[in-house]
Amino acid sequence: MSGFDPARLPIVAARAAAAKTDRPTVVLDVGEVLSICGWFVITSGGSDRQVRAIADAVEEAVTEAGGPKPLRIEGLDEASWVLIDYGDVIVHVMDDESRDFYDLERLWRDVPVVDWADGDERRAR
Repeated sequence: MSGFDPARLPIVAARAAAAKTDRPTVVLDVGEVLSICGWFVITSGGSDRQVRAIADAVEEAVTEAGGPKPLRIEGLDEASWVLIDYGDVIVHVMDDESRDFYDLERLWRDVPVVDWADGDERRAR
């Protein structure tokens, strides 16, 4: 992981996810209100196959960027909600039904949304 700025991880993950889905991909800066991590990346796919493909793309992109391997990945078998835990960044890849039901963006509506789509590799914070 030498040379990799950990604050880039949510941006790299969001871009990788967005490249595999036409659903909105959101990065939330939860660090001020949640002690277990700094960012949530939230995205979704239309099928279990797409959810798995998004999760695979995120892991591959982070690794290719020089980032860490996930600490754990949960939910790949069912693929309705895959959680990729990078420590300070938690990536949520959900199917549409789970995303609508749990509505994490509404639950965390008071935290800042990170603009990750602008082309530069700036830090998330």
